[in-house]
Amino acid sequence: MASGEDDLIARYFRPLATDPGALGLVDDAAVLRSSGDDLVVTTDAVIEGVHFLPGDPPDTIARKALRVNLSDLAAKGAVPAGFVLTLVLREAKEEWLAPFARALGEDAAAFGCSVLGGDTVSTPGPLMISITAFGHVPPGRMVRRTDAKPGDRIAVTGTIGDAALGLRMLKGEGEGFDTLSREFLIQRYRVPQPRNALALAIRDHASASMDVSDGLAGDLTKLCAASGVSATVSLADVPLSAPVRAFIAKGRSDIEAAISGGDDYEVLCTVPENRWDSFAAAARQAGIQVSAIGRIEAGTAVPRFLDASGQPIQLKRLSYSHF
Repeated sequence: MASGEDDLIARYFRPLATDPGALGLVDDAAVLRSSGDDLVVTTDAVIEGVHFLPGDPPDTIARKALRVNLSDLAAKGAVPAGFVLTLVLREAKEEWLAPFARALGEDAAAFGCSVLGGDTVSTPGPLMISITAFGHVPPGRMVRRTDAKPGDRIAVTGTIGDAALGLRMLKGEGEGFDTLSREFLIQRYRVPQPRNALALAIRDHASASMDVSDGLAGDLTKLCAASGVSATVSLADVPLSAPVRAFIAKGRSDIEAAISGGDDYEVLCTVPENRWDSFAAAARQAGIQVSAIGRIEAGTAVPRFLDASGQPIQLKRLSYSHF
């Protein structure tokens, strides 16, 4: 007789296991076929009350759980190959599991990253979804954090600060903003847009790369420390959406909150000057906005952030930290 867990897996997740190596989710392990490439592995968890709010729609939780991992693969220049899922639930309710599984399956198909297996367990505590994703790159071609060089341009995709402001909207700080702006910002918090369409261009052009999860300022500081370099960033060049600019203009936030708030899941990379034009052209072809925001410099000083008049500003906080 099948257990409740077996029934849950068979009903909601076996239909998503389209890769033959998943073995229909009836075994204790899966087979990830070797292609001769290097295998890139990343893992991230999303936890109720930390990465999403109690009561958030289950479909957005599913998409966020997978996409934060896909964002890491994109920054490494890797093509998604599959993922394993650990689902920690208080209750196994149809009204929650059905839209969760449906959205997860849609994203798995859209990004070419099938579920390979995982685990489902119960908890009296907060809901948690942990995903380990696998990608592949040609041998030796994964883009690391460690190879930024003085003179490289610093680039970031998309816009920065939307998700942090979206969270503030969900917490009741959106008075005076129109419905479309509120919905845009909330969606940016709930459903990241991983830049996997840019992965090959990152692999071909970037010297160093990582995704922006904890905040642009803090993540750039991590990249510079890993590469043994410093940097200067022009805050006027940091790409901001119209709603974020409006929030700052109203005096209800500032640029520091935008670059340290986290949950952007954009790509931060460094690109040698002689590769910049071809990188920018590849980004345009992929339909992804990229902005040059500064330069890598020699030395090991903490990156400098310059205001519109070119004066350095002191940041009170660089990024979100769990501890």
